[in-house]
Amino acid sequence: MAKKILYYLNQFFGQIGGEDQAHIAPQFKKEAVGPAAAFEKMLDGTGEIVGTLICGDNYFNENVEAVEQEMQRLYDEYKPDLVVAGPAFNAGRYGMACAGVATFFDELDVPVVSGMYEENPGLDTAKGAAYTVKTPDSAAAMRKTLPVMANVAKKLLQGEQPNPEADDYFVQGKRLTVLVDKTGSERAIEMLMKRLKDEEFETEMPMPSFDLVEPAAPIADLSKAVIALATSGGIVPLGNPDRIQSASAQKWGKYNVDGLDNLADGFATIHGGYDPVYANESPDRVVPLDALRELEKEGVIGGVYKDFYTTTGTGTAVGNSIKFGAEMGKELKEAGVDGVILTST
Repeated sequence: MAKKILYYLNQFFGQIGGEDQAHIAPQFKKEAVGPAAAFEKMLDGTGEIVGTLICGDNYFNENVEAVEQEMQRLYDEYKPDLVVAGPAFNAGRYGMACAGVATFFDELDVPVVSGMYEENPGLDTAKGAAYTVKTPDSAAAMRKTLPVMANVAKKLLQGEQPNPEADDYFVQGKRLTVLVDKTGSERAIEMLMKRLKDEEFETEMPMPSFDLVEPAAPIADLSKAVIALATSGGIVPLGNPDRIQSASAQKWGKYNVDGLDNLADGFATIHGGYDPVYANESPDRVVPLDALRELEKEGVIGGVYKDFYTTTGTGTAVGNSIKFGAEMGKELKEAGVDGVILTST
């Protein structure tokens, strides 16, 4: 008898709508919808999808308790043997929702399979609770990603233990009890000897790698300093003249604020990762030009730089973020700017 699988999708992949439907509450369909249907065919009869849970990205992240109640109801009714969430690729809110699904069912001892790009903000949570397959950043890779996820799912349904290297998913960071021929001390000495001989070896406890950024020197005299504003909150002139992407940004922009005391007129956010109401009501909440002008008048700072810099942070690749920062920084240094206030959301 095939084992039972519950599949989770957001509103887009659940074939309900795009961003305009990101607010929808959870709805359950007793069928395999969209990617779930293709996924089921790849299982070769080892599992069947009992239904698809679909929820808007915004709703999930703003109403976690309500979604968990629906997931509990489905668990009680169907007792799934496996849960699949996504793949989310580099979609940030979708990734966070998939991570929420993974965490919930992992606590119920139900294995979860998902898929994400390495820079998805949901990955850190998801990879510890789910077998999270490595994906490219775009959903264009769906046909390549689903078979990898299905392979992991088949192993789990057949009682096999997947392997992160062989099955191409992110290391979960879990310590598993296994039987080996040698004690820890013997294995450690063998690794040490290989290292001393410049031979290849594989550590049993890889350490994370962190970037080290040397802090800048303090501003010597703030009353003479020129301060610039920068943001990843997507504040742009009305109409978004440079067509900066609302998510997964490929570019940044700079806009002149000479003669402006605030951004009350002519600016809005195009950011796709937060509720824009309050930012559009007062863009200075994201880019605090009004506050800097007050400090300028009081003599606390020497002046406000003529341009502010902007892009969107949601889903934007770390590589692009580094590139944007280097490009902005080069301009600001060449312009003699003394300090930058970088705001996020």
